[in-house]
Amino acid sequence: MIETKTLPNGARIVHEYMPHVRSAAVGFWVGHGSRHEPAGMGGASHAIEHMVFKGTQTRSAAELAAEIDAIGGRVNAYTTKESTCFYAHALDSHLPSAIDFLSDIFFNPRFDQEDWELERGVIVEEIAMYEDQPEDLVYQNLFASVYKDLPLGGTVLGTPETLAGMTSRQMLDYKNLHYRPCDIVVSLAGHYAPSDLEAIERILGTMAPSDCPPLTPCHYTPAFCLCEKAIEQNHLCLGFPGLPRGRELHYTDSVLTSILGAGMSSRLFQTVREENGLCYSVYSYGAKHRGTGVAGVYLALGRETEKQALELTRKVVETFVKEGPTDVELTRSREQLKANTLMAIESTVQRSSALGDATLFYGNTLEPDEIIKRIDAVTREGVMELAARIYDFSKVSLSVVGKPEDESVYRGLLCPNG
Repeated sequence: MIETKTLPNGARIVHEYMPHVRSAAVGFWVGHGSRHEPAGMGGASHAIEHMVFKGTQTRSAAELAAEIDAIGGRVNAYTTKESTCFYAHALDSHLPSAIDFLSDIFFNPRFDQEDWELERGVIVEEIAMYEDQPEDLVYQNLFASVYKDLPLGGTVLGTPETLAGMTSRQMLDYKNLHYRPCDIVVSLAGHYAPSDLEAIERILGTMAPSDCPPLTPCHYTPAFCLCEKAIEQNHLCLGFPGLPRGRELHYTDSVLTSILGAGMSSRLFQTVREENGLCYSVYSYGAKHRGTGVAGVYLALGRETEKQALELTRKVVETFVKEGPTDVELTRSREQLKANTLMAIESTVQRSSALGDATLFYGNTLEPDEIIKRIDAVTREGVMELAARIYDFSKVSLSVVGKPEDESVYRGLLCPNG
């Protein structure tokens, strides 16, 4: 059973006991990511994620690494546009050490300037790596275009220029200011003792309460972005105004995305790749954020098949909007989603992640039976209504990386009626 506790200072603990396993996963979540960063601090959240592992007030980076290896555990972290998460996975007998490890890097990082000079170089190389990967770059360019001059348009990693302007002291001050208990969730899933929960509560209880400021609204605006890059394939990303974060239509959207372009049995994969051989990769996607979202289709293909593939993709989507899914597709998609949900529960890491994410963004979590019930409640009519709402080609956006055609060519293919 899932249990949640809100401490007097606003911090939350969510946990689920799993008696049949011998490990546990714990995550420290912060509802703060690149979307929240002011001008001049782009990439600060991600840089902080790196720096906490460079040493604390009592442990060096080498000692931190040796300590987690000594218990056979795993630790990691990641940053998104709206959150940062630090997590650990360990045997139940070593969970107290894992909790102590996370709390130390979370609350007592050293943030030495010499460490930052070295780590900044690592992050700059990470930025270059992603810019060399066209599938990542095409998404990055799409978001920079549809959210131009808005917080969601920035990259999680920042830029070499913004990173060069930061000092370790500035980042530590930034962390202390924005890691607020009202925006912090600790999630725990697996085999644990009451003393483990007491330790987490004791650690979080030391934080002083504070208010979380409102988000800057971000709105999708259609845009075309064409990027020349010396590569063999063209990478294309179509975008439409998608759903924001929320549970009301979440499972309908999941079914829609699955049928249209998730997996080898999907409409787009079967039609564009299998039946016509026009691309190597094609799939649908959805990126949800607070108050806004983007949905669309990604393709990787040769320039010689690009026009035909884009025209066919538009026709597949328009046909789906007009006719909706078949009963077979609807049933298959529901079963896939239910299997993914139930199989994920068997992993303490995935379960802890799901608990933390749901509590941070929705305020509560759903039991597996309730999730299955909501998936089964998705109807053909609901999928059609949502598809018509999202896939409106008068609002289409496009990002291309490779050897793009002129913008007018793409507009003619995607918006033939103007």
